[in-house]
Amino acid sequence: MGNHVNLVKLSVGTESIENMLDWQRVRSQQVRDGQYYHVTRMWPKREDELLNGGSIYWVIKGVILCRQPIMALREIIGQDGVRRCGLVLAPDVIHVAATPKKAFQGWRYLSPADAPPDLAEGRQAEEPLPPELSKALADIGVR
Repeated sequence: MGNHVNLVKLSVGTESIENMLDWQRVRSQQVRDGQYYHVTRMWPKREDELLNGGSIYWVIKGVILCRQPIMALREIIGQDGVRRCGLVLAPDVIHVAATPKKAFQGWRYLSPADAPPDLAEGRQAEEPLPPELSKALADIGVR
């Protein structure tokens, strides 16, 4: 795709990719249109770039393990009346090369050049390694 940018975000409390997806499935059943929205307080200033092929890369237990394409941004008004951004995410995840990532607050932009590569098509269905093992292997340069 042309010029795009990605986001990177911690999946707090998540133990595995499947655990994250289970949580998203439950949450998506609680909204009228059945889509999963990851709600964030800040509206991305680089909206056009995100919607031009961007994904959210998920950090699970200190390791970037997967990404989900960002389909749309929707305005969500909280119970407190504050405008928030609902990131509409594709329901499927794309596994990426395990890449360690230190903890941070909120989300960050991630350029395509700095994003971990997708795993080969034949490896997408593999059961992922436990995050601790993925992190240990990535720390020593084995992915």
